[in-house]
Amino acid sequence: MQQIKLSEKALLNVKEIMAYTGWGENIVRNTLNDPKCKFVVRKGKRLFANRKLLDKYIDSISGM
Repeated sequence: MQQIKLSEKALLNVKEIMAYTGWGENIVRNTLNDPKCKFVVRKGKRLFANRKLLDKYIDSISGM
C-alpha cells in the first residue's frame, strides 16, 4: 500500500491530527467532541478532521 503524506489526506484520524498539529491527545479529542467544532467528521464511533477545514481553523486561531 502506498504511503500518503498527511498534507495530501482529506481526513485525518486522532493520531494524525496530533502529528499534524503538535497537539496532545486530550486537546484533540476535546476539540473534536466540542459541538461547535466545524471540522469534525464522525464515522460511527471514530472521529476524523477534515484537513482543509482544520487548516482554516488553525489560521483563525493564530490570527492569520
